[in-house]
Amino acid sequence: MANETTTTTLNDLISPIVQEAMFVASETSIMPGLVKNFTVPANAGKVLQVPLYPVQTIAADTAEATDLSNTAISTDKADITLVEAGIMTTLTDMARNHSVSNVIADLGKVFGEAISKRHDRALTGLFSSFSTSVGVNQTEIEVKDLFEAYATLKANAVPGPYFGVFNPKSIYNVKKALTNTFVNPNAGVLQNEAMREGYIGRIAGIDIFESSNVVETSASDVTNAVFSRDALGVAVAEQMKIETQRDASLRADEVVASTRYGVAVLHNSYGVKLIGDNQIN
Repeated sequence: MANETTTTTLNDLISPIVQEAMFVASETSIMPGLVKNFTVPANAGKVLQVPLYPVQTIAADTAEATDLSNTAISTDKADITLVEAGIMTTLTDMARNHSVSNVIADLGKVFGEAISKRHDRALTGLFSSFSTSVGVNQTEIEVKDLFEAYATLKANAVPGPYFGVFNPKSIYNVKKALTNTFVNPNAGVLQNEAMREGYIGRIAGIDIFESSNVVETSASDVTNAVFSRDALGVAVAEQMKIETQRDASLRADEVVASTRYGVAVLHNSYGVKLIGDNQIN
């Protein structure tokens, strides 16, 4: 009987890589869960147009049996243009078959982190587009800046809830102030939580999140933001796709992870930026 030979490429292991990558991406990505999400239908073009309706007010009451006057409502729009991002690595047969670690799980983890970071940094990169700024001409973000940000959004009738996304180094001074320079004053639940968990939670009506994916404005500054969900939008045509291509002469597989998505500012007045120090002082 003739010898039978079976060649196994990485295609047989795509499913475990995708599962690991999707899990890691969902666990490590912050921003998509805090903004408006859109799905892009197939063959719908590369630009998604989101209609924006202006807020309407009623100037006066209407007397009984009086016709209402007609109000013309014209919409604006925000364009979300799809872009592609991806990462590729070459996995040799030697590494795959003889590595002491689970290479497939490792690849999924690396690809998931890379895709989630790209999505997060694309969205936090829009923070600098907000025209309203709080705490101008200062290096350290203070608790009062959070109250000012909340008041600014509330005064503009921006619908809640409000989210604050900060670089850990930018929010450091707020924690320092809350905990009396890290000597727990035992003055309340918020101070105790910051001291015990290193996490603020909610302050001034704002849910606080920390992420190293907040884009640096410069070597020393980071643009953070407090915003409503409808301030920013993300459209995803393909969350993540993983493909392989065999290079027989190299005895290896090229593994490619890619995503198609787009981000845009929907309502500029629904967010305020807070420029903070990118240093721990």
